[in-house]
Amino acid sequence: MTDLQSLPPLLRVGHPVAERAILVGDPGRALAVAQELLDGPLMSNHSRGLWGYTGTAGDGAALSVLATGTGGPSAAAVLRELHAAGVRRVVRAGSALALDGAVGAGELRLVSFAAAYDGTSRALGLAGGAELVPDAAILGRLRAAGLRETGVVSVDLLPADGGPAVPAHPGASAVDRQSAPLLAAAARLGVPAAVVLAFPGGAEDEDARKAWWSAVGAAAAAGLGD
Repeated sequence: MTDLQSLPPLLRVGHPVAERAILVGDPGRALAVAQELLDGPLMSNHSRGLWGYTGTAGDGAALSVLATGTGGPSAAAVLRELHAAGVRRVVRAGSALALDGAVGAGELRLVSFAAAYDGTSRALGLAGGAELVPDAAILGRLRAAGLRETGVVSVDLLPADGGPAVPAHPGASAVDRQSAPLLAAAARLGVPAAVVLAFPGGAEDEDARKAWWSAVGAAAAAGLGD
């Protein structure tokens, strides 16, 4: 039988990671957030395009900003390897789509729960529609930062990509591809985790896009404390 433990790792951590980390999907976003938040960021990983950076945050403590790729399988695998490398608490700084116009373009939301309608969460033992909640301490810091809350539904494929209609779930006003599987993977590893989401619009210029990713990164950092 094939030994799956012998598969090559996704990450090749060159510079040590911090105990706390902001996780984003896109590597370019990881670079932008790291440049905004960190003093003297050094690249922790560039393997498979999953760029990651570690430096000193504004509170004087070490912080990593790391890319996870798209979707649940990538996020779960990357988080497992980051945990093995020393990461101990995380906030996902991601993007989502509003359902029925419930959230305006450019707004930020703290995720109060993520409903699992994705394959990764099922593979981790959760029933379809199970609600995952963020770590209470991180959630409290994010609430203190003044963020409004929303529930999110996580799926494998959005309707635009050929997926089925997004399941209706009470209290959820957004859909994404990573929040529930990330929280499920974090719970399995015993890693305190939470999620902050930005809601992109269709017509922002580059300055506007940079501004709201700066805001979501700052919010995630506030949730992680020192």
